[in-house]
Amino acid sequence: MITRSRQVALVLTALLTAGAACQARDHEPPKPPAPAPPAAAEGAFTLVASGDVLPHDSIIERARFDAGGTGYDFRPMLAGARPVVSRADLALCHMETIYGANGDYSGYPLFKSPPEVAEALAATGYDGCSTASNHSVDDGADGVRRTLDALDRAGVRHAGTARTEAESDTATVLRAGRAQVAHLAYTLHTNGHPLPADQPWAVGLIDEARIVADARAARKAGADVVVVSLHWGTEWQDAPDRDQLDLARSLTAARTGDRPDIDLILGTHAHVPQAYEKVNGTWVVYGMGDQIAGEMVNDTGARDPRGNQSTIGRFTFAPPDRAGERWKVTKAEFVPQLFDVDAGRVVNLNQALAEGAEVRAVRDRVRDVVLSRGAAEDGLVMGK
Repeated sequence: MITRSRQVALVLTALLTAGAACQARDHEPPKPPAPAPPAAAEGAFTLVASGDVLPHDSIIERARFDAGGTGYDFRPMLAGARPVVSRADLALCHMETIYGANGDYSGYPLFKSPPEVAEALAATGYDGCSTASNHSVDDGADGVRRTLDALDRAGVRHAGTARTEAESDTATVLRAGRAQVAHLAYTLHTNGHPLPADQPWAVGLIDEARIVADARAARKAGADVVVVSLHWGTEWQDAPDRDQLDLARSLTAARTGDRPDIDLILGTHAHVPQAYEKVNGTWVVYGMGDQIAGEMVNDTGARDPRGNQSTIGRFTFAPPDRAGERWKVTKAEFVPQLFDVDAGRVVNLNQALAEGAEVRAVRDRVRDVVLSRGAAEDGLVMGK
């Protein structure tokens, strides 16, 4: 598979080089892509979401190289995702690691990423990120604070970790067209590392009752759409595990009156793409995979190219016919991606395939996993 990766990198060289050149620090910023076609329903909006941003040591070194040896530039890595991300009305990412400071950066096992990642996320078009993960307390309370401070400076909203108890009790609300969208985020665990002393609220931990209560509070406060990001599941497992299936069923069944409390669930953590499924009428993405990561080694110790495959989910929400009813997903899509480790770039697999790259087998594998729980029958389609 390493050989295949290198072959793919060679085929994609021209495509990736063009994108990287446009994004380089000393060049003019790229022109915004053409606006998306207007939504069919007045007031509708599109939401896109992508998987784990997980900068290993090799990723950090690549960002330093892309910056010309001075500082770190992660924008070229994400340039391939920008056309999809920037065209959405609302774009959400997952920032799995915390940020370090003053050159104190590291990859696995205790991650401390350069804060320039936040600038790249903003430049790509992301409006907000979930930050609750198993690595949220890799550097204690200081790491949480530095990360959220850097995201704030970049203008990227965040959900899942907090600097104060008041912040942890306040839902992150973003505007998408005329809709108010609440973004909530939680993680299954923190790799056995304790939460900061006297700050049990610093990281949102998965607890069904709390998630439902938070969703209802956000709705009561005026949220039209409630999106929940969950860092969950079993690493390296293509299929969602029993806990994921059970929690998805319970959360999507939670209702206040005739209206579901949660409108979309976005999953991360497994390192590999997992299925999309409509559960109790609500879309669940069990796992989007790693959007950015170094060369991945699975739990058997073997190099596993699945760890560099992912999807972007894209959902079009339309307003209800009557006040008080739910906003409905009128179109559900997924866009298959690859992080080319050799080139250090996110690749839209459908675009690369159209450009002549030999990525059909990878694209089809991602597609088959995404559709493995019957999502096509509920209208999920592969987008470009």
